[in-house]
Amino acid sequence: MKSTVEGKLSSRLEVNHEQLYKLLGESTDLVRKQLKLGEHTELAIFYIDGLIDNQLLHNSILYSLQEGRTSALLEEQDPDKKIEILTSRVLMAGDLTVVQDYAQFVHDLLSGNVMLMVEGTDSALRIGLPGWEDRGVSEPSSQSVVRGPMEGFSENLRTNTALIRRKIKDSQLWLETMQIGRVTQTSVSIMYLSHIANKELVQEVKRRLNSIDTDSILESGYIEEFIQDKVATPFPTIYNSDRPDTIAAGILEGKVAILVDGTPFVLLAPTVFVSFFQSAEDYYQRADISTLLRFIRFLAFFITLFAPAFYVAITTYHQEMIPTNLVISLAAQRETVPFPTFVEALMMELTYEILREAGVRIPKNVGQAVSIVGTLVIGQAAVAAGFISSAMVIIVSITAISSFVIPEAGMSIAARIIRFFLIALAGFMGLYGILCGVFLVVLHLVSLRSFGVPYMSPLGPFRPTDLKDSIFRFPWPFLRTRPQENRTQNLHRQNRSKRGGS
Repeated sequence: MKSTVEGKLSSRLEVNHEQLYKLLGESTDLVRKQLKLGEHTELAIFYIDGLIDNQLLHNSILYSLQEGRTSALLEEQDPDKKIEILTSRVLMAGDLTVVQDYAQFVHDLLSGNVMLMVEGTDSALRIGLPGWEDRGVSEPSSQSVVRGPMEGFSENLRTNTALIRRKIKDSQLWLETMQIGRVTQTSVSIMYLSHIANKELVQEVKRRLNSIDTDSILESGYIEEFIQDKVATPFPTIYNSDRPDTIAAGILEGKVAILVDGTPFVLLAPTVFVSFFQSAEDYYQRADISTLLRFIRFLAFFITLFAPAFYVAITTYHQEMIPTNLVISLAAQRETVPFPTFVEALMMELTYEILREAGVRIPKNVGQAVSIVGTLVIGQAAVAAGFISSAMVIIVSITAISSFVIPEAGMSIAARIIRFFLIALAGFMGLYGILCGVFLVVLHLVSLRSFGVPYMSPLGPFRPTDLKDSIFRFPWPFLRTRPQENRTQNLHRQNRSKRGGS
């Protein structure tokens, strides 16, 4: 639904003007410019101030209309014929479309277009002159790399689609756009390679997007929650990135990119668990380096999940597993601590989460100072006062650092949520509780789907061919096929006759 109005445009300029002002509540940013060319031609231009390029409007459109030959061309012509002449012989803009529906007229006006109307005809001419301020292309903020492109998406939808087309110069890269949100009417686009992406996947993405019935879409996170397979899960089942190279790589694997106007974060579907531990830089470094880095990320993920829980379980229920000298050292540290290990761990983890959130929200010029005060001064003071032990500070610090190793923020947040669940189980049942927690998490993971694709693929179901680019990263000559879970139309991405692995 594009607008709250229906019907056709009136052939009277004044009627359209009054109806438009009434619809917009006499908004002061609505501009109407009246022009009279010769004796028999009356024009009106409507636009929203701040959404169009004023310089281009004056230097191109208004200049063309006020030329002497324009009046001669339009004189004594039928009103409908005047629209045709303006489109083909007068105006120099590239984006020109005739509009007759009033709802479409209002939508185009509010989308940053100039609307030109001629007295006596019920048609309007849409002139694409968008010119609002945007951030432009800058370095990605959420997924930085040492080696690779340093350009990131912006909040402008057309800029983002252009960045992807710069990476993939193929006529089969198709772009489809729709408006979602009854009030915001946000432009949402999907991009995919028509000869690679699974047709059923593309249709399913369209179906889920078209089924969204809400009044507002302000960020791609809205779309993500509407179209994901299962809402009740801490794990992200749709990948998001602000890097054009990452999205382009996903499209080349047969995935569908979902771009939302107003946000630099683009969605990619379907996705699997191991994708959240892969970085764009993995494909720009040598295969052995990339494989090592992936092992480190998985290790950091397990440390983030289990380090506090194991410490609580072992020090509370399984002291016999600790070497004697270490037991004595831990006992001496905890001699003045008034809380059990479970409460101590919970307090420290909550304190860390508060400091982390504060570091994100406060101004950047004081964020570093607050981080230093929170981590060093408060931590040292708490140990000196006997509220917590030194070992607990070490465990929480290692856990915090490990959470930053995970490339995708959504997976890092999921690990932080589950960590509290495992700490609680460890505090009540020790290692047995941790084992039960792991069993529940694994069961949950294998039950997840992303647009019908098993979330734990290629581990479950097990696909040996896809292991070449999952936990490991084989050299490029060996990566001849695309991931099988995407069910692409064209599985092979390298010529079989060339040198390389199988």
